Amino acid sequence: MPFVPKYPLKEQDIINVGNVYWNLPAASLYEEAVRRREGLIAHMGPLVVRTGHHTGRAPNDKFIVKEPSSDNNIWWGKVNRPISEEKFDSLHRHMLSYLQGRDIFIQDCFVGADQNYRVPIRIITSTAWHSLFARIMFLIPKSDEIKEHVPQFTVINAPGFHAIPDEDGTNSEVFITIHFGKRLVLIGGTSYAGEIKKSMFTMMNYLLPAKNVFPMHCSCNIGKDNDAAVFFGLSGTGKTTLSADPERKLVGDDEHGWSEKGIFNFEGGCYAKVIRLSKEMEPDIYACTEKFGTVLENVAIDTENRRIDLDDSTLTENTRAAYPVLHIDNSVFPGIVEHPKNIIMLTCDAFGVLPPISKLTPEGAMYHFISGYTAKVAGTEKGVTEPQATFSTCFGAPFMVLHPTVYAQLLEDRIKQHNADCWLINTGWSAGPHGVGSRMKISYTRAMVTAALNGSLKDVPMVKDPIFNVMVPQSCPGVPSEVLNPKNTWKDKDAYDAMAKKLANLFQENFKQFADSVPPTVLASAPKAE
Repeated sequence: MPFVPKYPLKEQDIINVGNVYWNLPAASLYEEAVRRREGLIAHMGPLVVRTGHHTGRAPNDKFIVKEPSSDNNIWWGKVNRPISEEKFDSLHRHMLSYLQGRDIFIQDCFVGADQNYRVPIRIITSTAWHSLFARIMFLIPKSDEIKEHVPQFTVINAPGFHAIPDEDGTNSEVFITIHFGKRLVLIGGTSYAGEIKKSMFTMMNYLLPAKNVFPMHCSCNIGKDNDAAVFFGLSGTGKTTLSADPERKLVGDDEHGWSEKGIFNFEGGCYAKVIRLSKEMEPDIYACTEKFGTVLENVAIDTENRRIDLDDSTLTENTRAAYPVLHIDNSVFPGIVEHPKNIIMLTCDAFGVLPPISKLTPEGAMYHFISGYTAKVAGTEKGVTEPQATFSTCFGAPFMVLHPTVYAQLLEDRIKQHNADCWLINTGWSAGPHGVGSRMKISYTRAMVTAALNGSLKDVPMVKDPIFNVMVPQSCPGVPSEVLNPKNTWKDKDAYDAMAKKLANLFQENFKQFADSVPPTVLASAPKAE
């Protein structure tokens, strides 16, 4: 029987529940999930589940409790919206009432591979598969550690419990509420498991800067010479794909800290988008979709032969696989490595005007980090009929609870202290915008990343882009030279100039909110529309 820590459940005010399943291993959670009809076991062993109506995160339903211990630290606004302690407490009471008589599953885990900064957490769920997800994504204590495990943060996840907006002060039936004073997270109304993972990332983004640790929404890998690299990027930019390089070892695909000693992974698992995943182009990730211990969210499955179809987007484009980092043969576990020599910022420019690779100064890196640019394309959301610029500060605005300049300053300090090279790589469109041009070949992007990491671009002549104010290499092994200058790929050069200036103006307009918070050298790194 899995060990029950001495820290009692009653201190979470959870009483009169049904069976309590403590720290079940993956095999037991499979059995419970299948017995409760929460999912199906697919060919080769992954567990396939459905998240129902909500197939992605609900950023408009996330709230931070406005309370004395954290109030002055939070960057309040559109991202971090307040909810009162009174409403939180009421929601908590209603959730506890909902759980009475129901079975619950508990996982005691850690966030953070570095023991100096890791946080003991407790994930309480009303479903077995969410408990399995937590066990995959977070770090599992050793047998001697679990006996003394005292959680510093607790998540209560009850997908079947829905808020009443008029009474609970929420935006909808869905809620993700974080109380930093009580160190408690409540999640309800949604089965999307990513909310559990990202609530703990939000917690780390709040706690670590005070300890001089830079929390990052990035993937990380390391080469044969212990040359670590981090990849910042929003969903769809290639963060997971490009870090899973067969020539380099994967540290982690999404969340890391950068301390005075080096980089450490927050997690023990990966959470990859798998829609139209290619066995040829992404063999390591593809292999994980055929392994026991992987949870597949909203992936199509033939219920008779139990074969999955990664090309089927009937339920959502946001199909996901959660799997242990150790499912990747070429991985580092626990994920602790030296300071990175290269920092790569990924963007998917659907306007087709950003250079596919460019070198950034530390000030330029700070500018693009705060900007966090990528673009939505037509068809991804209702009402989107042409490319739309998206700026998500620090490449992860929904999870950054402090002012962006806090994280940006930590980035600049680390870059200068360790002399890291910084690159902006565009995995988006070439030869025209979305609908006219075509997506950059992944073989070209991989070649550019490889050249940046192995030093092949060190002595290559570079020219400043007159609009985007970045240094563009004039050659790159494995990439046609004309591809490196986006204007050369457009048939209509005037149309390119107009589109490039349009995007530059969008950069400048977005950055106005930060203009008074950054040094003049950072502002000087901005794109120039005129």
